[in-house]
Order: sequence, then C-alpha cells, then structure tokens
Amino acid sequence: MPADTTSLPVFNPAPFAAALRTLEPIRVHGRVRQIVGLAVEVEGLRGRLGELCQIERPGDTPVDAEIVGFMSDRTIVMPFGELRGVQAGARATSYPSAFDVPVGPALLGRVIDGLGRPLDGRGPVAAERRTPLAGTSPHVLTRRTITEPLTTGVRAIDGLLTCGLGQRIGIFAGSGVGKSTVLGMIARHASSQVNVIALIGERGREVREFVERDLGPDGLARSVLVVSTSDEPALLRMKAAWTATTIAEAFRERGLTVSLLMDSVTRFAMAHREVALAAGEPPAVKGYTPSVFAALSRLLERAGTGEVGAITGFYTVLVEADDMTEPITDAVRGTLDGHIVLTRALAMRNHYPAIDVLQSVSRVMPVVVSREHAAAAGRARELLATYERARDLITIGAYQAGSDPTLDEAVARLPALEALLRQPPDVWEPFDHTVELLRAAVGGGEA
Repeated sequence: MPADTTSLPVFNPAPFAAALRTLEPIRVHGRVRQIVGLAVEVEGLRGRLGELCQIERPGDTPVDAEIVGFMSDRTIVMPFGELRGVQAGARATSYPSAFDVPVGPALLGRVIDGLGRPLDGRGPVAAERRTPLAGTSPHVLTRRTITEPLTTGVRAIDGLLTCGLGQRIGIFAGSGVGKSTVLGMIARHASSQVNVIALIGERGREVREFVERDLGPDGLARSVLVVSTSDEPALLRMKAAWTATTIAEAFRERGLTVSLLMDSVTRFAMAHREVALAAGEPPAVKGYTPSVFAALSRLLERAGTGEVGAITGFYTVLVEADDMTEPITDAVRGTLDGHIVLTRALAMRNHYPAIDVLQSVSRVMPVVVSREHAAAAGRARELLATYERARDLITIGAYQAGSDPTLDEAVARLPALEALLRQPPDVWEPFDHTVELLRAAVGGGEA
C-alpha cells in the first residue's frame, strides 16, 4: 500500500527566504597603514579592482572608498570624501559589489551627484532599477548608421555644422568663451527626447546659474543633471562622467533619442590623472598617464547609436592656453565625429555664440542634409574664408573695390552671414528656417 503522506508537514520556504535576506554577508577587513596624498594603503584587505570599501573614522561616519590598485601586499584605495579623521590602523571593510547607479524616467528633472545621490532636496530617487557603471560600448556591427539630423536650435550649428542623431561632437574653447551658454542653448532646444547633462569640475556658483539661467524650467523637466564640483575628490569627478553615460545608455535602451552634454571632458581627464598618479602609474605626456587616454576612448565610444535609440554626445573641451595641439584636445578631436571651435577673437568682437565655422567641422553633415543645404553651407564657408584672408587689408583701407570680384561678393554678403551666425541665448530657430536664412545669405534663395 502507498504511504500516507497526509500527516507530513507542508514545506514553507518564506521564513528561510526572509532569513537569507537579513543575513549579513562576510566582510573582509584590513588596516590603514599609510596615506600619501589621495591614496590610502591598506594591509590585509582582499578585494577586486573597482570594489567598494569603507574606512572607519573614530567619532565620525566612515568614508566610502574604492579599490583602485595594488602595490606589493597592500591594496590602494581612494576615498569619495574627506580623509580628515582617519588614523593609522583604522579598519577598512570591503563590500564585494559592483558600483551601480539609479536609472529610468524617475530621474527626469532631478539633480544628482556622481554617486547617484540626490542634490536637489527632493528626497530619494525612486528609480525603476540600478545599473552597474562598468558598461561597454555597442558592438560595431549593431550600431545603426547615422541618417537623420539633430536640430539644436543654434543657427551656426544647424546651418553650417549640422549634427546627426547619434553623432559625438566636441565643443572646444578656452575659459570664458561661452561653452556653458552654448550647451544651455542645445539642452533647451535640441530635438532629442531626453537630456543627460554632466557638470564635471565646475565652480559651485556656476551649477545653480546653469540650472536656472542656461537650462530653465522647461529644459530641466526633460533633463537629468549629474554634478560634481571642482572641490570634490578626483574619484567622485571621474564617477560623474561614467554615471551620466550609464544613465544615458539606459534611456537609449528604451529606444529614446538622448543628448548627452558633458562639461567638461578635460576635467574628467584631469581627475583620472590624479587618481592614476596616486595609484602609482607613471606619467607619459604632460603629466597625463597612459590610462587617461584609454579611459577617454572608452568613455566617448559608449555614446552613439545602438540597436535602438541613440545618444548624441556633446563634449566640451577646455583648451589650455588656446592651444589646439595640447594632449587632451588632440586626443579627443581625433576620437569624435566632429568639432565645434569657439574662439576668443570672435568673443572679443561680441560675436556670440563665438563659433568659428572655418575651424569647425561635422563629419556626418554630408549624409544628414540635402544637397542644396550642403551646397549653401559650402558657399558660406568659401565667402567667409575669402573675407578672412583679406580682413587686414580691408581693415586698413588698402583694398580697392573691384580688384577681386569674389572678395567683393564676400564683403557684400558678410553682414547677412554674420547676422545668421550671431544669436542671442534665448532665441531658438527652427531647422527649416535656418536653412532658408542660409540660402538667402549666400544668394541661393529668399528667407
């Protein structure tokens, strides 16, 4: 006869699952042995590169840190906060988990720091999920080709430097020439569905000014701001760039078009240099370590098109001493799909935005605009180049009208071209109207 099972107890897994959730995982501890600059050397701490840990401070809250390297039998960690109060022999505890950040639509309109923590006083971010920062760029054969233009609302860009959905373009300028203003114009009026804006190494005063003056309420409503100011640790400034990129990727995976605006990639490189030097990596070019250039390539390649959606990247580059050949400027310019150069000479003439179209190029413009638009833009460049070659002669009155018909035409059309290229920050121009104005300025149509 079969055994009677009616009296056997019914297995209930719920208490066991609850107990597992409350279990404290095994922690590995080490002791602080030395602090040199930004780096903390910990003995006895076993962990993997990129893992998180905490360093105890007597009478204060622990400092969060990350494992950034190894030296002999010691682990090199770098803090996300101030090391003030840490003493020799302090306990460091590892947390074997990957660093992740909140992603999803709940982030729209929010201002967060480089670790994904809210800065706007509106409480915790109710994100749908958290995603590790250690992402990868889309496979080269799954990237869709760029075929559609992105409207920025800036006439100089839409008319002569047209960007495509999924393009990565750099905005190169010295300090105080108007990079943040141009970014604000793009953020407010770009035809993308979502903005992710990373302010890295900015002055604290400029953050609120950017939010209220350059971005405005309408721009903020469809944007996510990731902020790490210049007074924060280098590791936090680095994380801000990766955090913003990860958030943008999550929106791209949903099939959305995203504008990723990063100000500035130069300060990201400087922060990476600080971390690498503290971890013991030798410098290579002007104090920059080899890993800086590798990190720049990984960061920039993660933008662009995917199987669905697209990230159009706008990366500002702070050109040291207005030298376009300095290492970071040169490396970024060679990686991106185009560059927009803002010059101090134009800014001094009160020409804003101070975009020098003759030094700028959009490598995808020929495939995203009509033949007529491309021809008008080429003609505008020819006229501007002709005038610039003879600017000194015209300024001192040495040129006689009628000597060169091409130059005469350039002189006659210069006012219309400059009116097209100058634009107040609060003015937005529809793409089709910009093309009409461009054709009219070069004599190819009426506005």
